Amino acid sequence: MAVLCDTQIRDRVRIEPYAEGQRRPGTVSYGVSSYGYDCRVGSHFKIFTPTPRTGRVHVVDPKQFDEHLFVDVDTDQIGQDHIIIPPNSFALAETLETFDIPRDVLVLCVGKSTYARCGLIVNVTPLEPEWRGKVTLEISNTTPLPAKVYANEGIAQFIFLKADEVCAVSYADKAGKYQDQAGLTLPKVD
Repeated sequence: MAVLCDTQIRDRVRIEPYAEGQRRPGTVSYGVSSYGYDCRVGSHFKIFTPTPRTGRVHVVDPKQFDEHLFVDVDTDQIGQDHIIIPPNSFALAETLETFDIPRDVLVLCVGKSTYARCGLIVNVTPLEPEWRGKVTLEISNTTPLPAKVYANEGIAQFIFLKADEVCAVSYADKAGKYQDQAGLTLPKVD
């Protein structure tokens, strides 16, 4: 496997909207980098609330996920440029970009150091060959203080690994349950 460089990413991976890497004063950086692409977090968030609106005790269960564990926030609709993640909590979000991964590429994700230095961790599972859609991000606030995340700015870096040959079975071949997701998607179990 080899890591794709900036020109290979531009030529091989479909990213919409695509942003050139450049400094944007006062903004968490985003766009193509030397060996990756810094994606932006969109404006739609689901913020975990330890006090569910139903008033009963809940357990987070991926097989029976309860949407009442989150508060929906769209920063564009409320006229804000950020959200606040409560202490020791997390939020789900979506990338601003839509990705279309080639059959011979695997994508790994790491959080941006700007947020990591503030105690915010971004978790994304790998994007498999031929995966398509907007990426659902988990942003964990590991601090005992509320933390701010800026919508429509950089949040994580995707690293593109090109295989020496195409895979035998891609995510599209398996009809993966998160294929072609149009935005933030909660856990599913088939």
